[in-house]
Amino acid sequence: MSESEKNKKKLRGFAGVIAKQLEPLNENEKFKKKFENVDLKILLNATDGRYACLIKIEDGSIEFDGIKNSEREKLKQDVLNWDGKLETTTNIFFDLATGKLSTLNMIGKIITRKIKIKSVSKVLVLNELFALLE
Repeated sequence: MSESEKNKKKLRGFAGVIAKQLEPLNENEKFKKKFENVDLKILLNATDGRYACLIKIEDGSIEFDGIKNSEREKLKQDVLNWDGKLETTTNIFFDLATGKLSTLNMIGKIITRKIKIKSVSKVLVLNELFALLE
């Protein structure tokens, strides 16, 4: 079994769902060209789930790590070296992904801390990633 196949088996819960959605980007020529000189890590943490997802973009490829989020210390920026973080509940993540949240609702959730974002400009790369899948 190759190393990438082992990693795919380890991904569970929320991390597995995110990986399944974004993995096709590794075959996407537009993605490879646009992100060929990019080194970026984005942490997505579904606070009501058991696993967070660390998305790693490096030299035109994308990889995923599932990290148990029961130990908050393991999710810190100085441990994982992430460049951006998006943290909220699973339901809100899927509302964001499907476009069910209006801009006004999203701003309200950010103000009330139901959505927590660190390094907004880095997290906005997610919009580009999902746009490339269409």
